Amino acid sequence: MSFEASAALQAAIYQALRTDPALTGLVGDAVYDAMPATPPTGTYVAIGPEDVSDAGDMTGRGARHDFIVSVLSGSEDTGGFGPVKDAAAAVMEALEDGALILEHGHLAGLWFVGARARRSDGGAGRRVDLTFRARIDLGLKAA
Repeated sequence: MSFEASAALQAAIYQALRTDPALTGLVGDAVYDAMPATPPTGTYVAIGPEDVSDAGDMTGRGARHDFIVSVLSGSEDTGGFGPVKDAAAAVMEALEDGALILEHGHLAGLWFVGARARRSDGGAGRRVDLTFRARIDLGLKAA
């Protein structure tokens, strides 16, 4: 089964982003695993969708997780793309430089795959979606 480390990966990503000094200097505590009922103001970070596929081989079980972390700003933010792109760069550094410790499985690697910047909220807001790929080793195959 390849989905078994998904919750552990998400928790580690959330922890890394919430505790990264550069990112918190830009967005404060506005890092969300689950979005609040009232949309946040200013620039904020949201952990988004994830696609998981089996990456096991003859020697062990594993999974490939492709996930998105979004950096957004609402229509009240007049800073344009600048603050959103600065926060996106901080997200990249926090995830690529940090050694994520998982409660289940072992993170074999984490790579930046790509990014997409665009307007949101009818053109008034800004959004950058960062896509990452994680490879998780899940242990030896049963004999």
